[in-house]
Amino acid sequence: MAGLALDRANPDVGLLYDINGLAVDAPGWLDRVMEFVGEYGIMLGLVVVGLWAWWSVRKGEDAVVSVAGLVWAPLAAGIALLINIPIRGFVERPRPFLDHKGLDVLVAGKTDYSFVSDHATMAMAIGVGLFVANRKFGLAAIGFAVAEGFCRVYMGVHYPTDVIGGFALGTAVVLLLAPLAMMLLTPLVAAISRSQTVGWLVRSKGSVAAAAASAQAAAAGASAAVPGPRAEENVRNDLAA
Repeated sequence: MAGLALDRANPDVGLLYDINGLAVDAPGWLDRVMEFVGEYGIMLGLVVVGLWAWWSVRKGEDAVVSVAGLVWAPLAAGIALLINIPIRGFVERPRPFLDHKGLDVLVAGKTDYSFVSDHATMAMAIGVGLFVANRKFGLAAIGFAVAEGFCRVYMGVHYPTDVIGGFALGTAVVLLLAPLAMMLLTPLVAAISRSQTVGWLVRSKGSVAAAAASAQAAAAGASAAVPGPRAEENVRNDLAA
């Protein structure tokens, strides 16, 4: 008991016990639900939010930039996970259940290092990336990411600081590399939008038709504003008279 009290003196470990203690007192079915949600459910939810965002932003005037931002979100998540590989190897923090007794571990077989959380890193990178593309869908995705972080601690597989570190890493990668990524992705997405075969990936058919009609109207207005040869001849005749 003295060791447990000493553990709780550490705010990080104390919060771990408090959150994981909810799993200790919860019914078995709830733990199974949280296990699925924390391992797979929230990540699937982020995929759904991303697809919904893509379907929605295709209808807007700034579809090219928005779709480029959506493409950047999963790319940033992948880069953040790659950056986390040397971080984990350098910190070498064991999983909390290896150093602290009394935890209810919902997912067995976790043998890799704990800091930082891959799930938290990936979820927040996608959330912030979606926020860059579209604030409404981005806020929803960030909410999913926060829930993912809570689940990882609830399941007893991460310290709270593992999750916070993952949030920071995912956010930093998205925001720091976003200018370069958007500079490279926007022309590519714009080229795809002009394609007759795959342009629908960037713009919906309705927005393409509206853009074409707007361009035709602008061209017609410009041609009407420029006097033709007959109009110029009539002006010269009037001046001569």
